[in-house]
Amino acid sequence: MKKLGLLMALAVLSLLVIACTTESPVNDASNNAAGNDDGDFTVGFSISTLNNPFFVTLQEGAEEKAAELGIKLNVVDAQDDNSKQVNDVEDLIQQGVDVILINPTDSSAVVSAVELANAENIPVITVDRGADGGEVVAHIASDNIAGGEMAGELLVELVGEGAEVAELEGIPGSSAARERGEGFNNIATESLDVVTSQTANFDRAEGLSVMENILQGNPNIEGVFAHNDEMALGALEAIEASGREVVVIGFDATDDAVTAVENGRLAGTVAQQPIMIGESAVQAAFDLLSGENVDDFIPVDLELVTE
Repeated sequence: MKKLGLLMALAVLSLLVIACTTESPVNDASNNAAGNDDGDFTVGFSISTLNNPFFVTLQEGAEEKAAELGIKLNVVDAQDDNSKQVNDVEDLIQQGVDVILINPTDSSAVVSAVELANAENIPVITVDRGADGGEVVAHIASDNIAGGEMAGELLVELVGEGAEVAELEGIPGSSAARERGEGFNNIATESLDVVTSQTANFDRAEGLSVMENILQGNPNIEGVFAHNDEMALGALEAIEASGREVVVIGFDATDDAVTAVENGRLAGTVAQQPIMIGESAVQAAFDLLSGENVDDFIPVDLELVTE
């Protein structure tokens, strides 16, 4: 009887061990689903394109700040493709990120991506370019309207009142293109003769080809304002190839543009400080996840580079 009792006791003990072993993984999965209870933050960052030096520098600023704060940062490149940006955001959601930073390819097209994150209760912060809809916790950007006005005032100073000028616009629908154009035209409408405004989609190669066409059709043009430096540098190539003298002003202060200013080729560029924008975006995400209040608009100072 003693032997039988001992066997029964061992059987009961085995069942208890099996029960505990079966229950444990379920509890672990539940803990993982709880998100950042362990204090480790993961932030997703969808960037419009890394084929533009400005956004590469912005990414570097974000990565440096993430390393400083101990945040895991997952960066994805939308390659200026609206559909790819939506897919990228879906992937970030599947990865379980705690906050999504979005630098929109297009302010209108990005709304569906923002709404996907909203549906999963993942906070969204827009960077450099805004979103036309969805719930956005904060927006980090330069005051693009003020920057456009700074460029317009410089162009008036360099070419004189009433001079014929051209405007190279960024990607239609992007907030940066709208706001920089609005600021420029706040000044140009009263002081300059804007003979043409055409998009070159923030792209250097398109800036070159669009400028070639503008030069052919406008023999008296004296100045150009481009919504970013890539288009300004493309326009500069077309102007130099034509042998004409036309003042060009860009926006962003990329390394190539600042070098062109220092060499006297580019008249000026509006400096956005992309490193600071990237740093501010990650800092805002960290503050949000830490339970601190975050302003709905966090401006980054601009400055004019002319020498």
